[in-house]
Amino acid sequence: MCGAGVLPARMAAEARRQGWRVVAFTFGAAPGVERHAERTVPSRLAEPGAVLAGLRDAGVSAALFSGKFSARDALGARPGDAAAHAMEARAGSRMDVRLIEVVVATFTEMGITVLDQRPFLGGGLAASGCWSAREAREEERQDVERGLAVARLLADAHVGQTVVVRRGAVTAVEGIEGTTEAIRRGTALAGPGAVVVKAVARDHDYRFDTPTIGPESLEAAAAGAAAVVAVEAGRVLLVDREESVARANAAGIALLGV
Repeated sequence: MCGAGVLPARMAAEARRQGWRVVAFTFGAAPGVERHAERTVPSRLAEPGAVLAGLRDAGVSAALFSGKFSARDALGARPGDAAAHAMEARAGSRMDVRLIEVVVATFTEMGITVLDQRPFLGGGLAASGCWSAREAREEERQDVERGLAVARLLADAHVGQTVVVRRGAVTAVEGIEGTTEAIRRGTALAGPGAVVVKAVARDHDYRFDTPTIGPESLEAAAAGAAAVVAVEAGRVLLVDREESVARANAAGIALLGV
């Protein structure tokens, strides 16, 4: 089940390497995924009925979600087919966590196991420590601790995962706009020297999503003159590690796993 970005192709390749027969249902631009899939099926969030029928026709036994699924697309998926309305009514909300529960329940009823994404990531989860040339200074590490505490509260409430902090003041919390836009907004308000922190809910479901950060977010942090980007080690995926570190180093940003 492919959202946008580079991860679907990588995860499809790993699934195929592990011996899976891969059928890719694409919900966004997922470049390269067709090279690793037996068949590619263009799909829409507003038409889950067609997706469910396609899963039955393909004889699918397990589903692996990958890539970025837009919350805005889910909220704006109108009018939707009959299955969309039934799933929304069952969820009682368009909050992502409720929709995820209904999707997983629907797949389970069809005999389809929704797989944890982590075994298909190739060891890309961020390790603890500093990956950049510059280390964080003591006052910046205090902001990291402050940001980590707030980001965990935010994530546990299923609101967002990213916060921007400057000298203890929180200048942005992530909502529906996503990590990169939250960084842009927060650094604009904070001015040079902001600290960006991304954390994960304690009950996060890695079957549906693996929190990520990558070059685009580092570029936004650099444009906003951020001093530090810190992510929760072992729980956030660093996409394109080499390029991300290079962008951090070029901007003098301390890039940390905490």
